[in-house]
Amino acid sequence: MNPRLGYLIFSVNSFIAAMLALYISFSIGLPRPFWAMLTVYITAQPLTGALRSKAVYRVIGTVAGGIAAIIIVPAFVNTPLVMALVMAAWSGLCLYVSLLDRTPRAYVFMLAGYTAAIIGFPSVTAPEAVFDTALARVEEITLGIGCATLVHTIVFPKDVGQVLNARIQAFLKDGQGWIGDALAGRRTLQGRDERRRMAADVTDLHVASSHLPFDTSNLSLRIGAVRALENRLAYMLPLISAIEDRLSQLDTRPAMLARLIDDVVVWAEAEDAPALQHTGAQRLVDRCARLLAQTADNPVTWRNLLINSILLRLQELIQALQDSRDLASAMAAPAGAPNKRVAELLRLSTRRRLHLDSGMAALSGLALMAAVMLCCTFWIFTAWPEGAVAATMAAVFASFFAAQDDPAPAIVGFLVWSLAALPLAALYLFAILPAIDGFPMLVLALAPVLILIGGLQAAPSWTPRAIALLIGFAGALGLQATFSADLPQFLNGNLAQIAGVGAALVATRLFRSVGAGWAARRILKRGWRDVAALARNRSVVNADAWIATMLDRVGLVTARIALAGPEDDLEAYDALADMRVGLNVIDLHAVGAAGGADAGSVDIALKGVAALFERRLSRGDATRDQTLLVAIDQAIANLASTAAPGGHQRGYAALVGLRRNLFPTAAPYTPSAAVAA
Repeated sequence: MNPRLGYLIFSVNSFIAAMLALYISFSIGLPRPFWAMLTVYITAQPLTGALRSKAVYRVIGTVAGGIAAIIIVPAFVNTPLVMALVMAAWSGLCLYVSLLDRTPRAYVFMLAGYTAAIIGFPSVTAPEAVFDTALARVEEITLGIGCATLVHTIVFPKDVGQVLNARIQAFLKDGQGWIGDALAGRRTLQGRDERRRMAADVTDLHVASSHLPFDTSNLSLRIGAVRALENRLAYMLPLISAIEDRLSQLDTRPAMLARLIDDVVVWAEAEDAPALQHTGAQRLVDRCARLLAQTADNPVTWRNLLINSILLRLQELIQALQDSRDLASAMAAPAGAPNKRVAELLRLSTRRRLHLDSGMAALSGLALMAAVMLCCTFWIFTAWPEGAVAATMAAVFASFFAAQDDPAPAIVGFLVWSLAALPLAALYLFAILPAIDGFPMLVLALAPVLILIGGLQAAPSWTPRAIALLIGFAGALGLQATFSADLPQFLNGNLAQIAGVGAALVATRLFRSVGAGWAARRILKRGWRDVAALARNRSVVNADAWIATMLDRVGLVTARIALAGPEDDLEAYDALADMRVGLNVIDLHAVGAAGGADAGSVDIALKGVAALFERRLSRGDATRDQTLLVAIDQAIANLASTAAPGGHQRGYAALVGLRRNLFPTAAPYTPSAAVAA
């Protein structure tokens, strides 16, 4: 479908739903019908599943906020400052919790916070009516949500599953292209940046898949498949980058390895039937296993260690890519019975744990509290009639953009676009609406503006500005069953809104605004802390879960590197390399737990890894201690002198990985030097 036609359909659907909500609100006598109309636009999403999830979460959040207002207002209305503090604390706490949940479910908590302010602050002059106000708010919001869900579900619904399938296929295509480039030795700066961004794509897939339970079909298998698929896709990225690095260190490729690599490239890029892909993958995995067995007794030289690492990681990569293809097929066709391997992956799949920053979440909550208290203090001591509006807007705008590193520019932009709608709202309020009579004429009068803004809302690059225009326009009109146009009230209400937004801006600047470089370093430090803890922990860790969190950090850091200035010097750090170090550490722990490694030398190397990352944390020191390099080489030598029934391939690969990631410019490993050490 042409994107512009899709935008038009979305806008017309939203307009129909908004007019339906407005008509019903007028008919049943709700006090603020414009809330129902505005809710349609706030809830509307191009994807049906996303709309339904937002609808459910918005209802739950509105009810929770209403209950909080009903409890807080009567209890503290006689002590205004205490009530303001309690209301601010509730809103700040809800925002804090919402920022610790990076899925659409976070909307519940954020909405519960500022809904209490929307209901509570205007009710201080009539606390006995707070229940009726809360009930009316819930009814208006629920009505708007219901109308939006009904219309967008019936008229040209757009399935989340279809979009996810397209994203998955695009990711697999990009991954296959990276495999071809890595195995062929083609490395470019542009390609490196694109591969870093693939980490963010996996997280986007996870967030989008959270809408699947609200989609239009039975997706129990598809939900499980996408969770397992996320783990496999995440695992592919460090494997590809590790193979690419090891191949770059080989001056020439042995004939057996060159033939294998050529066959892997052909298999990865071929568009064969699923059965042929599966058969080809199994043959390649078996070839890797045979070559590993044949090379197990080779002398432990640097070249042989690199070949061992390449074969082992290549075997894992082939299996991960085929698993991803099988899971993508299972998600696209959930009716069929999964094969044995897919069933095993579904059983073993772990839910992704995304990076969370409780410190920044707490600062966001404090910024909201400060903004609300600033407005409330001025309101209380000046008896400002529109103080409730300012305090409410402070809570709302301090919440809207709190997930950003620096919310201040977004707050300013939102304010500018909402103010841009005021002249148009004034034209309608004082010139157009007084001249019309009846609901059909109201619909015709509103259609040009709302359909135009709704079309802008459907375009992703315009969505925030369109929402600001809608809120500014619909809020200023304040449509009710009985029309009234009061210029002083219009001006005072909008001035109060500006004051509330200004308070949110000031508090955000003081408590919360940080630069992209500062935020990237904070994320990197969380990764360093985790790697250090992982190296000191002898217990076996779930690799999929750990990689998922680190991969999310890679995506977050990559996005911020693009925004940071050269003075931040972030290119000196590589979050993807940190993730590979963690994967190597996990492998060493697993080898040690299985009794296949010399515990003393491996422990010394792991303690050195922990000390290196702890030094980065405490001093920001990116230099490498050469004693750690000696310890890694000694661990390799000790492995070579220790008999093991299954061989030491995994231990070798992990130690080679540590050596390459931590000491990329070091001279090649030599057994004599390790023995001498």
